[in-house]
Amino acid sequence: MTESPVDLLKLDRQVCFALAVAARNVIALYRPLLEPMGLTHPQYLVMLALWERAPRSLTDLSGELALDPGTLSPLLKRLETAGYVTRRRVAGDERTLAVELTDTGRALRDQAERIPPAVVERLGMPLSELDHLREVLTAVIAATKNP
Repeated sequence: MTESPVDLLKLDRQVCFALAVAARNVIALYRPLLEPMGLTHPQYLVMLALWERAPRSLTDLSGELALDPGTLSPLLKRLETAGYVTRRRVAGDERTLAVELTDTGRALRDQAERIPPAVVERLGMPLSELDHLREVLTAVIAATKNP
């Protein structure tokens, strides 16, 4: 009996498909957790970066989040309108835009601390598996930067 050749174009064999569906589904888990905070998932990622370190330049945030500045700017405008951040030009370097948390933005961190455990609970997977998944995805990201 001969084995049939593996169909490399089967949908369920595609890494891109698994990543796309997983990303969509995981981000959907965040939506009800972020809505009371008035945040979308991309805005949440910006806030995570700013809670780690602020102020930050637009260029620094763009690199950290792997987002084009043109995509990041509208997110920052909405966060500023919500009262979570301020944007200002840096004295002596008018080309640099600094993003800083407001007191309200800093205080929002307390609410956000409940999000990771809630997502882990909803996924129902051991933390060790999720840590391993994050490590593998980080390696995939690195591999796509240096093809």
